[in-house]
Amino acid sequence: MISLRTRMIVLAAVAALGAGQVAAQAPQAPPVRVRGTVAKLEGHTLTVATADGRQTNVTLAADYKVRATVKKSIADIKDGDFVASTSIKGSDGKFHAIEVHILPASLRGIAREGQFPWDLRPGSVMTNATAAGIAASPQGQVVHVTWKDGAADVVIASDTPVVAFVDGDPSLLQPGAAVFIAARKNPDGTLSAASVTAEKDGVKPPM
Repeated sequence: MISLRTRMIVLAAVAALGAGQVAAQAPQAPPVRVRGTVAKLEGHTLTVATADGRQTNVTLAADYKVRATVKKSIADIKDGDFVASTSIKGSDGKFHAIEVHILPASLRGIAREGQFPWDLRPGSVMTNATAAGIAASPQGQVVHVTWKDGAADVVIASDTPVVAFVDGDPSLLQPGAAVFIAARKNPDGTLSAASVTAEKDGVKPPM
C-alpha cells in the first residue's frame, strides 16, 4: 500500500512536470519595436530619442550587428524574392503597401513568415512572403505573395519606399541617425537587442 508521504511526492512531481511543460509551451513575448533617432551610444547602451519625446535605452549584445538600408525600386522585385511589406487593406480587398523591404535570401526560414498586425500605422499589417507574380495596375505594381498558409495581393505605388538591407557597422550610430530596433523586454523591464537597423546615406529605415 502506498504511503501518504509517497503519494504527496508523486503528486508534487507531476505538478512540477506540468508546470515545466506549460512554461516550455508559453509563446515568446513579441518584440518591443523602438523607432527614432540616435541620442547617444555609450559602450553597448544605445539611447534612442523616439517620436513621442522620450529617450529609450537599449542594451546591445556584445556581438551586436548593424544593418543599413539602401534605396531600391519596384523594378528590383523579382519572382521568388523574399519580401516584407507593411500595408493597409483597401476597400478593393488588396493590401496597399506603405513600405517594402527586399529581404536577404538567408532570412528565409529564419524570419517569421506570414501576415500579422504591425504598429507603423493604425490597421497596418506586416507580410513576410515570397513574390510569386508581378503585374501592372492603374495604382502601381501588384505583387502576388505567398507563404505556407496563405497568399495576398500587395499594391505598390510608384512613390512607395522600397529598400534592401546591407551590412553596416557601429559608425552609422551617430547622433541624429534614424534607427529601428526589435528589442526584447527583460524581466526587469530593461530592453536588449542583438541588432540595429540604421540610416545610411540619407536612406532611413521605413519600418
